[in-house]
Amino acid sequence: MAESAAAPRVSLASVTPAIALGPLDGRYRGVTAPLVDYLSEAALNRDRTHVEVEWLIHLTSNAVLPGASPLSEEQQAQLREIVTGFDGTSIAELAEIEQVTVHDVKAVEYYIGRRLTAIGIENLTALVHFGCTSEDVNNLSYALGVKGAVENVWLPAAHDLVDRITVMAEETRSVPMLSRTHGQPATPTTLGKELAVTAHRLTRQLRRIAKTEYLGKINGATGTYAAHYASVPGADWQQVARSFVEGLGLTWNPLTTQIESHDWQAELYADMARFNRILHNFCTDVWSYISIGYFKQIPVAGATGSSTMPHKVNPIRFENAEANLEISNGLLDTLASTLVTSRWQRDLTDSSSQRNIGVAFGHSVLAISNVVKGLERLDVADDVLAADLDSNWEVLGEAIQMVMRAEAVAGTPGMDNPYERLKELTRGHRVDAERMREFVSGLGLPAEAEARLLDLTPAKYIGIADSLVDHVTK
Repeated sequence: MAESAAAPRVSLASVTPAIALGPLDGRYRGVTAPLVDYLSEAALNRDRTHVEVEWLIHLTSNAVLPGASPLSEEQQAQLREIVTGFDGTSIAELAEIEQVTVHDVKAVEYYIGRRLTAIGIENLTALVHFGCTSEDVNNLSYALGVKGAVENVWLPAAHDLVDRITVMAEETRSVPMLSRTHGQPATPTTLGKELAVTAHRLTRQLRRIAKTEYLGKINGATGTYAAHYASVPGADWQQVARSFVEGLGLTWNPLTTQIESHDWQAELYADMARFNRILHNFCTDVWSYISIGYFKQIPVAGATGSSTMPHKVNPIRFENAEANLEISNGLLDTLASTLVTSRWQRDLTDSSSQRNIGVAFGHSVLAISNVVKGLERLDVADDVLAADLDSNWEVLGEAIQMVMRAEAVAGTPGMDNPYERLKELTRGHRVDAERMREFVSGLGLPAEAEARLLDLTPAKYIGIADSLVDHVTK
């Protein structure tokens, strides 16, 4: 057979505007776009510019260097406009400079230096990046970016999700539901109480994340302030560094190598990963409840569930969330383990790793968004929940044998071997309401205890499940 010639194809790599390689900047851009302001390469360069500008203002305002007079308010404002005016043109100019320097932080230094003449402070060009190693600027910039992303994007999205689960818990607090342990019928609960468990677990993680310390340092090439004291021995450089870092809204780390040790990042990412894992567990549970009919999915008008099976309404939001949570955690776990190690005083593994922080956050934000959308399309199937309970009267075996135990302690005769008697009645057997009540009536219980058990149904055997929801709603 003659080989078929491959049809010539247009190179998609040359299409304008550029096509995204990854889904976060392509298919799901609308969901993850808010993170671009904090965790993109452009945002990192803007934060680097911010750190360099504020360092220059800090040094002059505190008369750290002889001959460097404080700047006027107008000059300070003009310097800060370099940051507030950072835009697409700035990004392009920085890229051009970096092509020459082949060094991203040096490019930022030169970018700022080009603008000092217009402000009338070209004599301070040597003060830009004074005493700094690149990591002094980078660690502070990453801390600012991560802090902004957590506080302004990730936490609000996560809180919104937990609030929605909490509202669902309140609305279904009294809806009885058959529990399943090991996949088998167990003591009944309420749907709201089970939703509240998830809300409670997620809330604990959000509290931990909200308390994150974002550390920073600015102490030179190996953390010794050697260049600082060699050039200006009369300054209190630790106080200068501390006040600067804290002035940025960060926590000062007084003892480092060339790099800030990144332990705070590892702690944060571990907490975020734990939140993700709890949410993943929630997704698989909701998926399973949909599968057995506890939840009905509200079809989206015009949507297709299957290309060949028109009846399908698939729980795709929860499946999508599972996948994205797994990808997010793969990156968060790698970051947490990689960033806490560095050969001797410095290696560059952290530099490459940290460029993926935005990707890790993005997949988590995308997952949270999908869970919210999935929950919005759910209705509780009360009839299915009720029918499931009514088909499993054997779950009352626990209640009956416990009443028998209590009566045995009280001295009621004939209450021996309660567990074994209920085990013989219920284990591996389906027991209906009539058989269960017949068994109770033949036990010889005191009238009050017998009446209590005869009134009990699987739907009523929920303890204080509904009031336990108060732990998250109040």
